[in-house]
Amino acid sequence: MYPPIYPTGENPVKLLRVRVRATIGALAIRLDGHETPDEVSAALIGLPSLPLEVEVSGPVQSEALEALITAAKALDTSLTLKPPRGERFMPYTEVVAHTLRSGQRIESSSTVVVLGDVNPGAEIAAGGDVIVVGKLRGLAHAGALGNQEAAIWALSVEAKQLRIAEMVARAPEDGFSGRGAERARIIEGQILLEPWGRK
Repeated sequence: MYPPIYPTGENPVKLLRVRVRATIGALAIRLDGHETPDEVSAALIGLPSLPLEVEVSGPVQSEALEALITAAKALDTSLTLKPPRGERFMPYTEVVAHTLRSGQRIESSSTVVVLGDVNPGAEIAAGGDVIVVGKLRGLAHAGALGNQEAAIWALSVEAKQLRIAEMVARAPEDGFSGRGAERARIIEGQILLEPWGRK
C-alpha cells in the first residue's frame, strides 16, 4: 500500500490540487496550474517507479516543473508532458451572409465563408481557410495564426494580394487572371493559385 498523497498533519484539501492516477504502464499526473513545488513533491512521495505522464492545463511555475523533473530522476523514470485530455481545438466555420464592402473587416480564429463578394478595401483574417462564394477583390489572410495548411478559395480571384500564414503573394502587374473558381495554397514554400478540383 502506498502512503497518502498528503503528509500526516497537513491540510489534505491543499495538496489534492495535484492529482495522480495509475494508467496502464504509467502514472498520470494532472496539473491545473498554480501548484507549488512542495505540493508536486508531496504528491509523488512513495510512488512506484513508472513513467510519469503529466497533463498540463494551466500556467505552471517553473519551480513546479523542476520538482517534477527531480521526482522523475529520483524514481529513475521518464517524464512526458501531454495536453489536457478531451480538450482539443474544435474548428468551426463563421459564415458572413452578405458582400463585404470597403472598410469592413472580419477577423476569426476559424474558417470564414463569405456568401457574396469581398470588395476592394475589405479585409478577412481567418485562422483557417477563407472561402468566398463570389469575387475576391479585397485582402484575404488565411491561416492568420500560422496555419500553413490553410487555403483561400474564391469563385473569382481579383485581389492585389493574398496572404497565407506568414507568406504573401502579390498580383502580377496585369492582375490575377480571373479565370474562374481558384484556390490559393502554400506549395513548396510559395503561394500558388490553381483551379478548384486540382490536387
